[in-house]
Amino acid sequence: MELKIPPVLVLIVAALLMWLSAKLLPDTLLPRLPLLALLLFSAGAGVIAAGIAAFKRVGTTVNPLEPKQSSGIVSDGIYRFSRNPMYLGMVLMLAGWALWLGQAAAWLGVAGFAAYIHRFQILPEERILSAKFGAAYQTYCRNTRRWL
Repeated sequence: MELKIPPVLVLIVAALLMWLSAKLLPDTLLPRLPLLALLLFSAGAGVIAAGIAAFKRVGTTVNPLEPKQSSGIVSDGIYRFSRNPMYLGMVLMLAGWALWLGQAAAWLGVAGFAAYIHRFQILPEERILSAKFGAAYQTYCRNTRRWL
């Protein structure tokens, strides 16, 4: 399962399951917060865009299924604050979606996505990048948080 399913596909599946939970499960009386939802969703999209832009500036791959293709460690810009801003952005987008739906069970989709991405994407990426870049990557990991 490691590095086999594109994170964007996992994001879409999580969002669809969240929507289904909102439609099929009894209402939980959580308020819908559309403005905050849009703010979180937009912030997540912005974080993802900043992460992609930083990769493009360095000229390294943005393909999450091929971390071996990475040509360097990106540690500036948004990567000063998070080693995984693209995945963090996806979590923010799903949190916005959960707020929009106003269904408590939708938050399980946010947590499930984060857990899946951590186990099957982030940890394998870190093993590969550590093997490829050695001490430089390990120093980056010590100095920069995984999520935020």
